[in-house]
Amino acid sequence: MFLKSLSGRFLLLTIVFVMLAEILIFVPSVARFRVDYLQERLERSQIASLTLLATPNDMIEPELEAELLENAGVLNIVLRRDSIRELILASPMPSTIGESYDLRDPGALALIRDAFATMVADEDRVIRVLGQPVKGAGLMIEVALEEAPLRDALWDYGRRILVLSAVISAFTACLLFLAVRAFMVRPIERLIRQIKKYEEAPEDARRIIQPKATVTEIFEAETALHSMETQLSQSLRQKERLAALGGAVSKISHDLRNILTTTQLLADRMEHSDDPRVQKSAPKLLNSLSRAVNLCESTLAFGKAEEAAPSLRSVSMQQMFDDVVEAETLALTNGAVEIVAADVGDIEMQVDEDQIFRVVSNLVRNARQVLAAGKGGQITLQGSQEADGWTITVRDNGPGLPPKALEHIFKPFEGNVRKGGTGLGLAISAELVGGHGGKLKLVDNSDQGAAFQMWLPK
Repeated sequence: MFLKSLSGRFLLLTIVFVMLAEILIFVPSVARFRVDYLQERLERSQIASLTLLATPNDMIEPELEAELLENAGVLNIVLRRDSIRELILASPMPSTIGESYDLRDPGALALIRDAFATMVADEDRVIRVLGQPVKGAGLMIEVALEEAPLRDALWDYGRRILVLSAVISAFTACLLFLAVRAFMVRPIERLIRQIKKYEEAPEDARRIIQPKATVTEIFEAETALHSMETQLSQSLRQKERLAALGGAVSKISHDLRNILTTTQLLADRMEHSDDPRVQKSAPKLLNSLSRAVNLCESTLAFGKAEEAAPSLRSVSMQQMFDDVVEAETLALTNGAVEIVAADVGDIEMQVDEDQIFRVVSNLVRNARQVLAAGKGGQITLQGSQEADGWTITVRDNGPGLPPKALEHIFKPFEGNVRKGGTGLGLAISAELVGGHGGKLKLVDNSDQGAAFQMWLPK
């Protein structure tokens, strides 16, 4: 997982690139080390050969000759002073010359090739090296030496360089890792945390990011995010207000439409009055009411808003039933529909009278409209008191609810049970009953009728 992160990948790439750079440095360094090694042997050999100048006939004792060669680290030395004179120090050769190398004018690629050839050689050869004497002390110097010590020195130098390269790579990678963490990864992680925090509550303006990054690109990203979150929060608040307003208007329009419909029916009866003034004003009143009903119909496309908390007080169940029956009977245009309230005695309920009246009226009105569209029938209001609450049932003997309506019966704009309905009536009723801590449910539905029952706790 670490290598999948930005920090992990940057750390890995840093180590790889630094090691690659060290390798590019290592190759010429090894070649340079080999040249210096051989050049040092040539200089020592030149100094050793000059001792012959202090002896008569250029001759020295064998013991001194062996000591000079050992100090120089070579097997023999040939120093050409001029075109005819040579100074020679020699010792027994363990084998013939295996390879010759000229250091007087070497090429870079040749030096690199020769260095790695020495490192990978698997035999102890004797090599010959030609060089230029220092300070013009001769025309040429030539030495023979064993290759094994040179190979060992090269491998030792290579190991030390590799270890040093690894240490430098690790140290550099750590510094770059910390720098990237401080200047890039942490600001990005802060952006991610802020986005997640804002996602939890986009309406909370305190969660909008405040740009404060020191890196220009990260600061620009934070500024753009700040602008986007600000606009989004404002848009969400505006939509919430519009949704709340639309829901409130929808509910008001739903109930106001029913009130205006009843008033429209009463105004319609006024047309048959013998009073000339009433006959004259009745059409205008009907037109105004029709426009008001149409306006209510057009506002029902808005969303659902929360109802106010119920204001509880003592209410007579029987009186409420009678008021509902009286109001809904006035709206009857089909004599085949009858609304009856059962005798529930002196039951007193602690409820919000207006809200529960709206619920019972909605249930009765839905049943009335279904029965009026068919062959008619009877609607019965029943109620009872229990130890923990009150039960009110609205029952009809109509055709029942279609199966499709049962899927979303209490959802706004989805639970309409008749053509042209909005589905708000039952949704509003369920919400009002729920606000009392009660429940509204369909307890019976068949081709013999339907029954809705609400339970209100004490």
